[in-house]
Amino acid sequence: MTSSSSPTPRPTSSSSSSSSSSSSSNKGFLGTVGFLLFLGAVSGLLHEWLGWIRLFGFLRFLVPSGQEVFGYAVMAVLGLALSASADRLSRRGRG
Repeated sequence: MTSSSSPTPRPTSSSSSSSSSSSSSNKGFLGTVGFLLFLGAVSGLLHEWLGWIRLFGFLRFLVPSGQEVFGYAVMAVLGLALSASADRLSRRGRG
């Protein structure tokens, strides 16, 4: 009873490469959405406080009437959180 002592190579699966490509697209999507949300919220806050021109007018539909400052502040925090999670995902993929 002699057996081969060399380990048999494992077949590579294509699912690992497809999951890494979808993961990188998710990171890019999260980072882009987070950045746009943050930038739009800061633009909305500047518009509310200083009366400047609103750059991202579509975000005004997400904020309830009478709660503009609070709504834009929440969107700014959410945008930062999305950007930070995208950054964390990219660091996890590298290490």
